[in-house]
Amino acid sequence: MSWFCLHFWGQNASGLLIIAAYYDEIRESEQPEADRCSIYHSVIVNTSKEMMCYSDFPMPDHFPNYVNNSTLLQYFRLYAGHFNLFKHIHFQTTVRSVRQRPDFSNSGQWEVVTVDRDGREETHVFDGVLVCAGHYTQPIKPLSDFPGIDTFPGTIIHSWEYKDSDPYLGKRVVVIGIGNSGGDIAVELSRTFLSTRKGAWVIGRVVGRGLPLDMTMVRRVRYLIYGLLPHALVSLIWERIFNQRYDHKLYGLQPVHRILDQHVVINDDLPGRILLGDLAMKSNVQKFQGSMVFFDDGTVEEKIDAVILCTGYDYKFPFLPTSLSSGSDGDLKLYRRIFPPSLERPTLAILGLFQTKGAIMPAVELQARWASRVIAGLNHLPPAEKMVKSIEKDVQLAALQVDYIPYIDAIAKEVGVCPNIAWLLLKDPAVGLRVFFGPCSPYQFRLNGPGHWSGARQAILTQWDRVAKPMKTRSIPEPSSFSLFSWLGLSGGAALIFAFLISHTPLLGSSVLPLFIPQRHLRHIL
Repeated sequence: MSWFCLHFWGQNASGLLIIAAYYDEIRESEQPEADRCSIYHSVIVNTSKEMMCYSDFPMPDHFPNYVNNSTLLQYFRLYAGHFNLFKHIHFQTTVRSVRQRPDFSNSGQWEVVTVDRDGREETHVFDGVLVCAGHYTQPIKPLSDFPGIDTFPGTIIHSWEYKDSDPYLGKRVVVIGIGNSGGDIAVELSRTFLSTRKGAWVIGRVVGRGLPLDMTMVRRVRYLIYGLLPHALVSLIWERIFNQRYDHKLYGLQPVHRILDQHVVINDDLPGRILLGDLAMKSNVQKFQGSMVFFDDGTVEEKIDAVILCTGYDYKFPFLPTSLSSGSDGDLKLYRRIFPPSLERPTLAILGLFQTKGAIMPAVELQARWASRVIAGLNHLPPAEKMVKSIEKDVQLAALQVDYIPYIDAIAKEVGVCPNIAWLLLKDPAVGLRVFFGPCSPYQFRLNGPGHWSGARQAILTQWDRVAKPMKTRSIPEPSSFSLFSWLGLSGGAALIFAFLISHTPLLGSSVLPLFIPQRHLRHIL
């Protein structure tokens, strides 16, 4: 096999995954990634550490269950250091273009032009290219949707530009859009009006018994059961459950869609801020008139100081050949959300270009493992015609949305690492029961097959220990267990108290005793 190189970059965690997956399969070298994305200082991940970590590298047990951006960066550094990946990373390098070589049909090679931090331009030839930029690359600013916004005297920014609440202390702010960013930013500000066109289902990170949401919800057994039930019934069940915490209609959050039809908003503080009066839910913005904002429901808010647009992102890869856009809309059409079907040689893959209700990192990791094997020639893709038909089916269901467990299982089967539940239940019931009934954690995909990790079994058996570890900050003595003599003493004491009450309270005795003593015997007692 000829010397194999990869070039990749991006604003998410998949760059590290590609390096690790590549060396896991091929054990040869080259370089990666570029700019960091823009995030606000207070951001906290919406998936718990056991569900989002790399499959062969659990997060340290003392890390909190939901990490902030700084702790997550620390984890990435630990991962890169553990697998000796830093020497393969080129920071602050911009990709100008990625083009097929003239002999691409034979070699499958790519010509990549980069610019380093000093402005030096270089041209490289690679046997494979993986793009790890995700789909949060281009902020959408729909200013034309809001008549009169040009008359607004205050500041207008996109959430991409937001860092912290300091510039907005004491100010009246309208936040437009109720995605995860909109919810996070709205609860940080002192006086906020959160405008939403359709509403949203809002769920906290913590559920029954204080456990992480995803470790309770994302389980194979749940997917199996709910797959057998009507979609509307499952939606109704979940809506009833989450409305028990707070009534979405009462709080002004009630959306027009069912809970399973779109992404939920993960936010622990939003209902509390509404309850305290610091945040008011508003309908869609109709127009601006100076510092006044008019809403569709006829209400008006005056003296608004700032507007923050939480209106989402678009994805653009201007460095890629335009021939890869297989649709009239210019969108990339990808087989299994990874491979362009039009290439003669499958030596380019795009990772992270999807949305799911589960953790992104384990899914991207599986994409990386499969893509590395395909580019290396260890796995093969179906004919182009079959890939196109699969893409058309996926697009009809949802443009970027994938169903979490079915999707990662499908990719895992391609790699050869999908856990065989029946086999596990027979050979290793302790693990099999946890894999089927417990959280669908990433370690499941290291139990066997390519990239097998000897620590996967133990990681599954101890995952709840790592959940509990950061919360054990106070020593609480175990309650003393009652012995048989303790129970007898307690029962005897209760009987004495009961007899005392009866002897000193005739009415109590006459009213209570019939409950315990047959009527025919009462005349001998009373």
